[in-house]
Amino acid sequence: MLKSSNSINYWYKTPNGFLISKENLVKNSYVCPEDNYHFRIGSKEYFNILLDNNKFHEINKNLNSVDFLQFFDNKSYNKKIYDSSNKFYLTDAVKTVYGKINKLEVIISCMDFGFLGGSMGSVVGEKILRSIDYSIEHKIPFLSISKSGGVRLMESTVGLMQMAKISLKISQLLKKKIPYISLLTDPTTGGVTSSFAMLGDFNIAEPNALIGFAGPKIINEIFKKNMSKSFQTSEFLFENGFLDFLVDRRSLKSRISLLLKIL
Repeated sequence: MLKSSNSINYWYKTPNGFLISKENLVKNSYVCPEDNYHFRIGSKEYFNILLDNNKFHEINKNLNSVDFLQFFDNKSYNKKIYDSSNKFYLTDAVKTVYGKINKLEVIISCMDFGFLGGSMGSVVGEKILRSIDYSIEHKIPFLSISKSGGVRLMESTVGLMQMAKISLKISQLLKKKIPYISLLTDPTTGGVTSSFAMLGDFNIAEPNALIGFAGPKIINEIFKKNMSKSFQTSEFLFENGFLDFLVDRRSLKSRISLLLKIL
């Protein structure tokens, strides 16, 4: 998420030390023009960037997670959900909406990393599944925007089941010849990467996004050597054929609408 360099949230600093005002950051789609650094943003910002006049209709809005395992670590699962909901004004880690991109109808599921690390649990899976059903019923292209730490551990195997559930539902899009575009952003990891995020007719990503299954530290331990700094970046995946395009966020709207026209 965006982090400012002072308490009034007006100036923002990139990892390379460049400062940019909030006003200019918004104008540049939350990208610093000095070093092309893409700040992490949420569904609210993506909808504003992509959708015509920022107009959309949210679907599957009132679904909420249930603590069926009575999970507790440093605090209860219910308390974690409550805190995230109040802080980010979200009901869970994904929002699903209907809108238009350059006058083309589209259904979008966009994940929010701020809500429990964008983790995929039963509600995330169900909201994406229902949005795909809506896409199939109304014959409207589907766009997923991934930003996730993986499966939600507080829901155990129920969280893992969402991988298969969504992947099977996406296969129905293919059978119905309804376009599916997958946008991977920083970070997209774990069960999200190994399921629906890599199943698009086009898989595209923003520059310098972390994309992978396990984190770099775990990979280094498994292979007993340090991987290159570029390993698990969107550039690395693009060069090795796992992605179709790298797209600067400032060009996302025009590129996605072009792909929709092609499909």
